[in-house]
Amino acid sequence: MAHPSQRVFVCTQNRPPQHPRGSCTAKGSAEVLQAFWAELQKRQAYDQVGITYSGCLGPCSDGANVLVYPQGILYSGVAPTDVAEIFTSHLENGVPVSRLRAPQAASQVATASITE
Repeated sequence: MAHPSQRVFVCTQNRPPQHPRGSCTAKGSAEVLQAFWAELQKRQAYDQVGITYSGCLGPCSDGANVLVYPQGILYSGVAPTDVAEIFTSHLENGVPVSRLRAPQAASQVATASITE
C-alpha cells in the first residue's frame, strides 16, 4: 500500500470547561474527525489521503481546526458539514476552501507543531 500524498490532522485537544483557550473538542472536532473518516471510506481514497487526530494546532478559540499537510493549510471553524467540500475542493482538486482558511501566521504555527 502506498503512503498517502496528503495528510489531514484534526485537532482533538480537550480542556476543562471554561478554560481560557477553549478547545477544539468543545467545538465539535470529534464529529469533524468522524466525518473525515466516513468521507475517506466513502471515496475509498486511502492511497491519496491519510486522516488522523492531533493535539493542539494553535488557534483554539477558532476551532475546530484541521491542518492539511504537506501544503500547510489550516482550516478553522470546521463543522462536519464542511468535510465533503474540503475533500472535493482541496484534497481531490487542489483548491483550498478559502472561507475556512485560517490566517497564514496560524497555518505556520500549526505546521511547525506537526513537523517538530
